Amino acid sequence: MAAAAAASGRGTKKAKAPARGRGAAAAAPGGPNAQGESGRGRPAADEEVSSDSFRRRQRRNGRGGEEETQPGIFIGDRLKEDVLEQKGRLQRLVAKDVQPPDPASIRVLRGHQLPVTCLVISPDDKFIFSGSKDGSLIKWEVDSGKRLCVVPGGKKGTEERHMGHASHILCMAISSDDKYLATGDRNKLIMIWDTATCKRLHIFTGHRDAVSGLSFRKGTHQLYSASHDRCVKVWNVAENAYVETLFGHQDVITGLDSLSRECCVTAGGRDGTVRLWKIPEETQLVFSGHQGSIDCIQLINEEHMVSGADDGSLALWGLTKKKPLALARQAHGMQDAQGLEQPYWISAVAALRNSDLLATGSHSASVKLWKCGEGFRKLEHLWDIPLVGFVNSLKFSSSGDFLVAGIGQEHRLGRWWRIKEAKNSICIIPLKQRATASGPESPGSS
Repeated sequence: MAAAAAASGRGTKKAKAPARGRGAAAAAPGGPNAQGESGRGRPAADEEVSSDSFRRRQRRNGRGGEEETQPGIFIGDRLKEDVLEQKGRLQRLVAKDVQPPDPASIRVLRGHQLPVTCLVISPDDKFIFSGSKDGSLIKWEVDSGKRLCVVPGGKKGTEERHMGHASHILCMAISSDDKYLATGDRNKLIMIWDTATCKRLHIFTGHRDAVSGLSFRKGTHQLYSASHDRCVKVWNVAENAYVETLFGHQDVITGLDSLSRECCVTAGGRDGTVRLWKIPEETQLVFSGHQGSIDCIQLINEEHMVSGADDGSLALWGLTKKKPLALARQAHGMQDAQGLEQPYWISAVAALRNSDLLATGSHSASVKLWKCGEGFRKLEHLWDIPLVGFVNSLKFSSSGDFLVAGIGQEHRLGRWWRIKEAKNSICIIPLKQRATASGPESPGSS
């Protein structure tokens, strides 16, 4: 099947011209189903991404000296895993062994006054950082559930004097070395924090509307940001530097994710597209398959991703196919809203990296666990986990031992409904497996 449609990234500007964004953002080439070449005579998209990323991984592995001190057999195993991971073919088959979680084992952490909108787990699984509509940022200890650090929200316009955000925090990301935390707010700001001390290090400005998605490129301090201004921006956090801006989406961007490659994926809200942005080439691949506003997205591995929309659909994608490999419609069922039957919106998706296990959230009173079957060509519903409220964020721990949900009385992006009985909280859901779950590595063919 042909590679996903490619459209040339328009209007990319280097550090000196962030202000050129407004006009170019609305005039991207092609539209949602655009097809064509990137215009630079490159190979097909799937070949290009694979070869480029493998070279980059080789260079990155050359940086550190820790591998040299380990026995040869371990180096071989690690390199094998690295290659499989890069090709999207390191698939740990864990979903079949996950047991239905016991509702009594779910821990509820209270601290935010208003709905929790976003959260991340530290790479060592010891800490959780969460953000809220009240502008507060909290660092939690997973084992004890204690609040280790609270940065309260401030009044609008006090960001320079006050240490924290003065508007809704909508998104956050943590670097893979656990050094930096990035948070984005409705007031167009990105704040960079020291994860150990919760001290603010820098504020990035440049977006012209709410910052709705953040992700660090794995193994680096390169940060990608997405905004309701329809732009993706690239930053170098270690140097407090703006790098470039990418245009293409026709509506607000609602979510963003990245892994090791120098690229990121975004959900384009009501423009109906998911996009893969190839940063060095300044090109993008355009994917379409949802009917409603695409509100959340996450990469499963380097070759597959999952997205959710307000039409209730959950889509599983291969990065070389422009249509979903699998689509679950009305994934959280139907609701009666003012006498009208409509699907429960998908408000959050999570993937246990390099595995076949997914989780989705809505306001349907449950989080659902899913299995990616048949080489990512099938979505199988596994279990429901009872949780009341809007599930605004979901993250698996690196180990797969627990799932964390950020709960609010309202949706993270608006106030369409209010669920009064919900608690604005962090919920830690233990995940138990029947036996050893690290099944054979399976090629996740697309």
